[in-house]
Amino acid sequence: MNDKTTHFGYETVAEQEKARRVAGVFDSVANRYDLMNDLMSGGLHRFWKAFTIQRSGVREGSRVLDVAGGTGDLSLAFAKKVGTSGQVWLTDINNAMLTHGRDRLIDKGYLLPVTQCDAEKLPFPDDWFDCVTVAFGLRNMTHKDKALAEMRRVLRPGGRLLVLEFSQIWKPFAPLYDFYSFKVIPRIGKLVTQDEDSYRYLSESIRMHPGQEELKAIMESVGLEKVEYFNLAFGGVALHRGYKF
Repeated sequence: MNDKTTHFGYETVAEQEKARRVAGVFDSVANRYDLMNDLMSGGLHRFWKAFTIQRSGVREGSRVLDVAGGTGDLSLAFAKKVGTSGQVWLTDINNAMLTHGRDRLIDKGYLLPVTQCDAEKLPFPDDWFDCVTVAFGLRNMTHKDKALAEMRRVLRPGGRLLVLEFSQIWKPFAPLYDFYSFKVIPRIGKLVTQDEDSYRYLSESIRMHPGQEELKAIMESVGLEKVEYFNLAFGGVALHRGYKF
């Protein structure tokens, strides 16, 4: 594969085509995104995100950047941790998701700074944030290494990056997981969002995303240190954490 093409699920597409098609996916599912997360994971995504918060080291006064933050689950939890002396930025490349997240935060009583931006070109200064997180968004990015390098750039020395993402499930569970991913999830998507194709893409994108050790190596290659990961859901989800020194 040359540098002009990339993956969109199992398809090979032009890089600019991926960005357009990923935008179409999230435009389509934004209004039912939270409901679908609950249905697809049996509510477990809430535990995975709570574990991420717990491992983040964020406390009162911290500055946090939530990349590809979508409907704002992590931003809301971080806002409660950092208090009035801290700062949480919610960002996403997709306007429909970001608007939904902003409105949801306002409904909860939190008026946070919100920015639509590309994770590969973050509009923030060097060495600014104590913690940067990206949850279930990295696999949709065209150049994962560039996005991770940008996240590292905006971290202050001593800051940490947390990547919560689907990963390689324990092999004995793979057949059942494949059946659920490709037979059940698209049907749930069709019933709930009238969009079977978007959820088929999301299942495919998980299979194309780097596994635990490969993602650890990519994070180290962009200068993150002490990179480690925690397997959740038998490895079907993993939390990677790395530091900038």
